[in-house]
Amino acid sequence: MSKSYNFGEAPGHQIRRAHQLSIALFMDETAGFDVTPVQFAILNALMDDPGEDQVTLAGRVAFDAATSGSVIGRLEAKGWVRREADPADKRRKLLWVTPEGEKVALQMKRAVSRVQSRLLGPLSVAERKQFGALLGKLIAGHEDMA
Repeated sequence: MSKSYNFGEAPGHQIRRAHQLSIALFMDETAGFDVTPVQFAILNALMDDPGEDQVTLAGRVAFDAATSGSVIGRLEAKGWVRREADPADKRRKLLWVTPEGEKVALQMKRAVSRVQSRLLGPLSVAERKQFGALLGKLIAGHEDMA
């Protein structure tokens, strides 16, 4: 009888575990804000590019465009995002961070920095740089799949 696959050493499994750790740390550090990592990314992306359309925004934060509408809807319900139809194409939705949304995102910056520090805590400074470079290379090598 053959042995089972050693999933514990599989990169995909390890990435999933690292993602679980990252989410858990994010939720711990940002508990008082009632926000998800994707919502935080959306707020920050819109602070950089106000008035961006919903589909482009989903691509920038690497989130499924079909699902992004419900996430944006939750941000809108909190009063953190404003969504309007594009005057040139009513099917296209344009988005802006509200002053309250920007305030919350800026307040979260320290907490999110702590998440990154805690997540990478077991690594040396050199390993952190190498890890970031390797993750970036891995992601860039698969951009055509996104």
